[in-house]
Amino acid sequence: MKITFLGATQTVTGSNFLVEAAGKKFLVDCGMYQGKATEEKENDEPFLYEPSEIDFMLLTHAHIDHSGRIPKLYLEGYKNPIIATKATCDLCSIMLPDSGHIQEMEIEWKNKKRKREGKEALPPLYTAEQAMQALELFQPVSYDTIIDIDENIKVRFNDAGHMLGSSIIEIWVSENGKTEKAVFTGDLGNNDIPLLSSPTMIESADYLVMESTYGSRLHMRNDDKAELFLTIVAETLEKGGTVVIPSFAVGRTQEILYELNKLKEKREDEAFTKKYETLMKAPVFVDSPLAISATEIFRENQDLFDEDVQEAMRQGDNPLEFPGLQFARTVDESRALNESNQPSIIISASGMCEVGRIKHHLKHNLWNPNSTILFVGYQAPGTLGRKIVEGAEKVKIFGEEIAVHARVEYIEGYSGHADQEWLLNFIYSFIKKPKHIFLVHGEEESQQVLKQKILETTQIPVTIPEFGATYTLELDKEIEQEQTYALPNVYRPLRLELIERIETLKEEVEDMGNILIEGKMGEDTKDEELEAINQKIKQLEKMIVSIIE
Repeated sequence: MKITFLGATQTVTGSNFLVEAAGKKFLVDCGMYQGKATEEKENDEPFLYEPSEIDFMLLTHAHIDHSGRIPKLYLEGYKNPIIATKATCDLCSIMLPDSGHIQEMEIEWKNKKRKREGKEALPPLYTAEQAMQALELFQPVSYDTIIDIDENIKVRFNDAGHMLGSSIIEIWVSENGKTEKAVFTGDLGNNDIPLLSSPTMIESADYLVMESTYGSRLHMRNDDKAELFLTIVAETLEKGGTVVIPSFAVGRTQEILYELNKLKEKREDEAFTKKYETLMKAPVFVDSPLAISATEIFRENQDLFDEDVQEAMRQGDNPLEFPGLQFARTVDESRALNESNQPSIIISASGMCEVGRIKHHLKHNLWNPNSTILFVGYQAPGTLGRKIVEGAEKVKIFGEEIAVHARVEYIEGYSGHADQEWLLNFIYSFIKKPKHIFLVHGEEESQQVLKQKILETTQIPVTIPEFGATYTLELDKEIEQEQTYALPNVYRPLRLELIERIETLKEEVEDMGNILIEGKMGEDTKDEELEAINQKIKQLEKMIVSIIE
């Protein structure tokens, strides 16, 4: 068996793994890169395998960083089965066309600029209609059932507890008279996610490919985060402000709705009651058409909820409904939220603030010291959300510079990813421990810290794969690494570093212009100072021209 790592390598998005075993080639996930502009450019790159030669695909869950390039794969010749849980298939039926719509909108904006520059228009990565066509390949399966792909390959999907339908996938491969087992975790759930069951513990594996998003951190526990959420929201509402929650349309939105619903049952002291009543008086708007559809899918897949949640629903207490909850379906309804002065809570996608209606809500609230921007999910490097969380004083939204005066809070405990403790517990739970672990889907610090913890506590060898690396896995032999899939002519990491430096330089040049105009070019500035600056800018221009030539 060979595994080639073609995404989510030393980064948190773009999950894509090629497995070659028992005469078959198959994929685990085919996700989009999200976050840094440099990484997003990877979405346009050709696959480093021939899509038409792939025999089947296993999809861990519906999040776009795991499923988002499936329509591109389809357009480039892949026409074989995509195997996933029923809930994952249901969610992809709304998420992939929505992603296609976003691709169309973004390329339309870019093409307007290209037209002004006299350049040819570019096609979108894929359209909503093309995404719909790709959905024909999906084949739903149930949790806990061993599926025979053929006589040599078997798979089983287990509940990963990360989002509705998310899976840990076990893969058994028989070849050369031996059977090997690989386990792909996808994204492992935070162990106390509202609504969902805890991740399934797996008994055995020869090889483990595991996510590491929060490999260096511990989450806030459930009770603490609910109290903190209530305090932040109540304090903002009492000041007459708006609480804006950038939330992924699928997963976090439904969990937050559940948390809000549960708070009403926890009346303790006078202070708590006052905060709770403040919260309950305020309207809660879910501003995302995708979130509305996703909430319906959650209702249709109630059998996947935690047992306590199912029991509450049997007694007539729907965790996804409560007084004051309203859905903004149309653009006009969304726009009206920013024209109102009524204190409210707005939950809107996307969770990293890169696309969607959330950018409009940020534009109207970031400058307001009475409002709060409350983050409840992971923010990838380079995203607008990450910049705000890390304390940016100003950010650009729709080309306009917005000052950040609003209160900014981050409740990490709402993340759908397991923290360091539960990632380690997942490994400890194996009765037959893996002989080797590959860490994917994490930033460098998280991966290095988690690797050290695993080595210290289990002595299991750990590898952090590079992009394009292929590993030959064979029982009773050392892991062998090779580079069977040629990278593009320009070595990929170096090219990405160059693009990132250019993006940074563009920002620095713009900042320099603003500083000069606002501070250095006043009426009292002497001519000789201006001339010195002028000469330096001329030198910079010459250097840029020489690079282009």
